[in-house]
Amino acid sequence: MKRAIRSLVFVASLTGVIACGGKKETNSEEYVANESKSVAQGSSDLIAQGEALVKASDCKTCHHVTNKIIGPSHTEVAKIYDFTEPNVKMLAEKIMKGGSGVWGQVPMAAHADLSQDDAEKMARYVLSLDGEKEH
Repeated sequence: MKRAIRSLVFVASLTGVIACGGKKETNSEEYVANESKSVAQGSSDLIAQGEALVKASDCKTCHHVTNKIIGPSHTEVAKIYDFTEPNVKMLAEKIMKGGSGVWGQVPMAAHADLSQDDAEKMARYVLSLDGEKEH
């Protein structure tokens, strides 16, 4: 009899745990808001990593955040290019391969030692400097 009561109590408590401890349902608006927040946080993290990479590199030899040195300021670059994935990839390629003719006759040195991922983080940082969010 005691065994039957224990089994019944166990089943009842297990049923209560399953019923009460189930997954919280979210509506689509909550999901979209949470997903957007997660994407914004991820983008923010990539921008912060890009800033650290730029500060640790030789970029400051030719570029300043707001003032033209040899090349354009990073903010000037951000004002010219929309903050889009294609522009992130294009600027990352320019960072890695170098280039000339777009901002004047002095060529930008190649940074072939950078990974595509790091160059894209750096490009995201630069493109964020005018306050635009990635779209």
